[in-house]
Parts: sequence; C-alpha cells; structure tokens
Amino acid sequence: METLVGLLPIILMFVIFYFLLIRPQQKKQKKVQQMQTELQKGDRVITIGGLHGTIHALDEGTIVVSVQDGTQMKFDRSSVREKLNQD
Repeated sequence: METLVGLLPIILMFVIFYFLLIRPQQKKQKKVQQMQTELQKGDRVITIGGLHGTIHALDEGTIVVSVQDGTQMKFDRSSVREKLNQD
C-alpha cells in the first residue's frame, strides 16, 4: 500500500504531462498531415521555408509550387506548413 502511495505523485505527473503536452501536439500533427493529403491544384500555400506560392501540379509525394514571377519549384508534400484561405 505504501508503494502505491509513493508512486501516486509520479503517475499523476505523467497524466498531467500527457494531457498538457503530448496529446495537443499529436492533435496538431494529425491536423497538418490531413491538410497535406487534401492539397489540390490551385491552393495557395506556405512552405516550412517561408515560400508563398500556388500549387501548379501534384502527385502522391511531391507538389510543384508556382511563385509570383512564374517560377516553378518542386517540393515534398510534407514541406507545406500552411494552406491559405481562398478569398
């Protein structure tokens, strides 16, 4: 019984740590992965490097991003950080 009482604070700290740090990060990562799989031609995106552009073409693992001057660059889908709203 004493060992259970002694382990209770450690277990409680792990539970708090899980709900405050691990779980929110997992939810955020899942949301980003879903956004990356739902990308379509014509979507405006920002890459993890900060490049702003429009998706010109895409396949299963890569996308071709067209920037303002017409230059096209090829990226991995996982390099897309954010999809901008279409206004």
